Amino acid sequence: MKIAAVIVAAGRGLRAGAGQPKQWRPLAGHSSAYFAMRAFADHPQIDRLVLVVSADDFATGDWPTEPAADIVAGGASRSASVFAGLQVLEGTCDQVLIHDAARPCVSRGVIDGVIEALRDGPAAAPAVPVVDALWRGDGGTVAAAVPRDGLYRAQTPQGFHLAEIIAAHRTCLQGAADDVELARRAGLTVAITPGSDDNLKITVPEDFIRAERILRARDGHQTG
Repeated sequence: MKIAAVIVAAGRGLRAGAGQPKQWRPLAGHSSAYFAMRAFADHPQIDRLVLVVSADDFATGDWPTEPAADIVAGGASRSASVFAGLQVLEGTCDQVLIHDAARPCVSRGVIDGVIEALRDGPAAAPAVPVVDALWRGDGGTVAAAVPRDGLYRAQTPQGFHLAEIIAAHRTCLQGAADDVELARRAGLTVAITPGSDDNLKITVPEDFIRAERILRARDGHQTG
């Protein structure tokens, strides 16, 4: 089996504050996109890496020069950007892992879990069970408690057999919030694999501090 990874770095990340898109901002001596790419480039089962950037960034070359990756211009939505990356891979590999560039702390264990699950099914993605109490609010007050049984916080990488996720993209042209939603619309069963609280998605400015702390606590070679 040949496995590729598509790193999606075409978003603008407005909630992360002003300045560069969050995936390119300095983080532990590099950037979030760099660490996300590095995790897959260093994995012994990943054969090819594709980085999807926005059309604006494609014109400026504002992305890490290593690890080596095919650079692809994304589209107007996340689904369109992912599909652009998948089309580059068509016919060259069997499986694909799709990962957010804003998740710089993904571990080998999380990646391994997705790859392992793809041996037995067409799709898999990591998640963390919800443990906090959940409320539904109304006008700034608590309106109801929401049962948390069976609820998970979704993460990436989301893994698929390549031919099946490409077919799902081609039949679900309206797009989706993520590739798991799109795969389920296409009738694919998606296995849940173990996620990690460290596999955070940088969303607000404070997340850079937490991500840097996680990266600094790991082996020194990861933070350069």
